Amino acid sequence: MAGCKSYKPVTGQEVTANLPSTFNNNTDTATVASLPIGQFFADQRLVNLIDTALKANPDLLSALQRVEAARANLRFNASKLLPTINLAANAGVEKYGDYTQNGVGNYDTNFSNNINSDQHIPNPVPNYFLGFQSSWEVDLWGKLNNQKKAAFARFLASQSGYRLVTTALTAQIAGLYYQLLAYDTELGIIKKNIKLQEHALEIVKIQKLGGRATELAVQQFEAQLSRTKGMEYTTRQQITESENQLRFLTGSYSGKVTRDTSIMKTKLPVVIGTGVPSQMLLNRPDIRGAELELTAMNADIKAARANFFPTLTLTPYVGYNSFRANLLFDPASFTYGILGGITAPIFNRKAIKAEYERTIAEQKIAVYNYQKSILSGFQEVNNNLSGIENFNRAFEFKQQELQALNNALSVANDLYLVGRANYLEIITAQRSVLDAELELAGIKRDIFLSSVNLYQAVGGGWR
Repeated sequence: MAGCKSYKPVTGQEVTANLPSTFNNNTDTATVASLPIGQFFADQRLVNLIDTALKANPDLLSALQRVEAARANLRFNASKLLPTINLAANAGVEKYGDYTQNGVGNYDTNFSNNINSDQHIPNPVPNYFLGFQSSWEVDLWGKLNNQKKAAFARFLASQSGYRLVTTALTAQIAGLYYQLLAYDTELGIIKKNIKLQEHALEIVKIQKLGGRATELAVQQFEAQLSRTKGMEYTTRQQITESENQLRFLTGSYSGKVTRDTSIMKTKLPVVIGTGVPSQMLLNRPDIRGAELELTAMNADIKAARANFFPTLTLTPYVGYNSFRANLLFDPASFTYGILGGITAPIFNRKAIKAEYERTIAEQKIAVYNYQKSILSGFQEVNNNLSGIENFNRAFEFKQQELQALNNALSVANDLYLVGRANYLEIITAQRSVLDAELELAGIKRDIFLSSVNLYQAVGGGWR
């Protein structure tokens, strides 16, 4: 017991003692986490997809049932603090031996002048009881109250779990939606380049007929065109898979995924700020859930420690009791009583200690999980803040690169027509433009995804 008494549970305040006070030295407490989904996302079609998923997604519906299970468990543990009351209807018979205390006593009683005929004790002796029986464990050491506290914390944790599924689902749908817009944009770019390359192929074929180009040049242009056409069908498959994944998340088998036409024209979500880390602790469902689980484990430790001490149980009863059925409801058959008992563990103390040590180990796991969720959240916020800034800069430079490549392609076409550039320069310029356009769409997608991930990282997406 001495070793058990010395353990002091770790609290959430101790875990967060070294948490930085700001993100990137920004003290502004305005946080995007406070924005509801409909205000954060500027695209109403995306909001409609999220609303549909919140009503039909199997993972979210399962999380809601886990909340109901935790609510029932809370009611169960709260009921332990109250006495149980049962309606009891008992009937039995017992034959006492002639050489037993009850047998001899009952025999002598029947000859007494102090009893009437209804009080004569038959042999065998029937026994009838109808009334209420109760049992109440007096919570001397706080075991039952701590079990209730643990159940309440886990109920709150289940609500955080539901919110966690909601934020993850919101981020997943938004990510797929913007990825789908990027694929649509890439498909449009590829189709445009196919037309340009088909036109270039026709020109080189005509030049071959005029003796100004070789069969090698024709084959090179055809290979370039085939490569681009292959990219078209790869992109179409990516679009199909993304659409099907969105249907899965929204709980549907088919139907058109209504969306914007291009990621280049779509309005970015509203990012007003990240707030401070202490706000993240309250807003992020995974961190809040981990803290509540730690609270529950601390209560479990106190409850497990109380198992070392004696238990006081009271068992009152009230009703009618008689050895004759016809006299059961006679007023003289009314009876009541109360029994009290104290039990203390002796031979099972090793089992109780093992359970106590297991609870301590699980509490330490809860501490580490809480630490991990805080570290992960802090890292995610910083990564996505940096991502928004860096991807925006990369987008600006990629636009400049694309402009220069388009100018180079135009110059290469002019020089090729007058015989001052070869076909390889045209092919290289076309491929560079295509790659730059696709990369530009990809960077734009990454800006959107960083915004969505930041919204999730600071604890938004469940309001």
